[in-house]
Amino acid sequence: MPVNVEHIEADLAVIGFGKGGKTLAATLGRQGRRVVMIEQSALMYGGTCINIGCVPTKSMVYRSEHLTPGGVYDDAYRSAVGATADLTTDLRAVNFAMLDNLDTVTVLTGHARFTDPHTLQVQTVDGATITVVAQSIVVGTGSRPVLPDIPGLASTPQVQTSTEMLSLPELPARLAVLGGGYVGLEFAAMYARYGSTVTVLERGSQILRREDADVSECLQDILRSSGIQIVTSAEVTSVSEVGPAAAVTYRAGGVEHTVEADAVLVALGREPVTDDLGLAEAGVETTSAGAIVVDEFLRSSQPHIFAVGDVNGGPQFTYISLDDYRVVLSQLTGDGSRSTATRTAVPYALFTTPPLARVGLTEGAAAAAGMDILVATLPVAAMATVPRARIVDETAGLMKVVVDASTDKILGAALLSYDSHEVINTVALAMRHGITATELRDTIYTHPSMTEAFNQLLGALAAPSSRSGA
Repeated sequence: MPVNVEHIEADLAVIGFGKGGKTLAATLGRQGRRVVMIEQSALMYGGTCINIGCVPTKSMVYRSEHLTPGGVYDDAYRSAVGATADLTTDLRAVNFAMLDNLDTVTVLTGHARFTDPHTLQVQTVDGATITVVAQSIVVGTGSRPVLPDIPGLASTPQVQTSTEMLSLPELPARLAVLGGGYVGLEFAAMYARYGSTVTVLERGSQILRREDADVSECLQDILRSSGIQIVTSAEVTSVSEVGPAAAVTYRAGGVEHTVEADAVLVALGREPVTDDLGLAEAGVETTSAGAIVVDEFLRSSQPHIFAVGDVNGGPQFTYISLDDYRVVLSQLTGDGSRSTATRTAVPYALFTTPPLARVGLTEGAAAAAGMDILVATLPVAAMATVPRARIVDETAGLMKVVVDASTDKILGAALLSYDSHEVINTVALAMRHGITATELRDTIYTHPSMTEAFNQLLGALAAPSSRSGA
């Protein structure tokens, strides 16, 4: 709705148009509450996910999977960038309208800063200064890529963050990826499918350092088979411009190496966006990493100020931000019983081809905790009862599950397989509701599907010491 006032009184003010904040704003707006949504950029209506995160990356991945591996697809890449931009533009408009069409909701585009615990001063993109006084305030300003203090990293023009890579107009012939985590590997796999020559430099001894070694090694083999060079135990020491390219210097095995690239993706983590919000003036505490300190109800050190999504230092997933909304809604209009303490079995997925999805404990974590466990690990290609993988010609990967030997409860699973991002939700649901491994093994699934893999996978459970090769 149009804004031509200098002072607004509201029941709720939300800083940041992300999943948790926008859903809360829409819900309370429909209830007749006076809500103000403040978003710094019109290019971010709807939040990180639809603009520079989940949606555009998966759009690019989806289009890359329709290409025959081994070719160079400059035209297809440019087409994918254009189609993805159209997609995000449409979603931005839908998200903006979702709030702007509500008479009780005012959307302000500009930068918000606390001047006291209940007051925000908003400098709009139109040059106006608007004061917003709200009974409750939700901060959902998200996170941004970290640029470590590596010589030349910040000043070399070929260096890109994940945000910038999504709108890179031309396919880089050579791509260097700094970081072998989820973001780095997703982009590495995607760009390799479009035809870039990709080198991944990972500081740790393995990619995906939080995963079991067998899972990490299996994905590494898949990526290398697609032409990606992966260097582990690689410490990047400098980045510099060499003509139209960048030179990345790193040490590995005690020897200095250099790789040249037309683009360098920095995928070395993300940090909460909390600078210049005036949190000190509001009396809101932050961690040393800049995250807003919250309790299990997402209340900050000021009980009427909440933090949702990446900015509170929790798991950086859109669906966690959505659950944050449920927690805050319970505080503002419900019985206050919902909290982050009740969350269990939160799954996540890496959209390589095939995707890797995981939930719960790894085998290593369960063993380190001294738990008596049973483990089953099967290569997808060896699972005769899972014809779906053969039908779609995607037999790479493995499936792994960890079970408590005494209770038959599922402790965790890692699925590196076709459709794993869907199948993992079945495991997570079973874990949340105490469904045993035996029940999951003996239930009836549609055929042919990837879910029916549990019939065979859970039938292969054995103690770690008795497994072949253990």
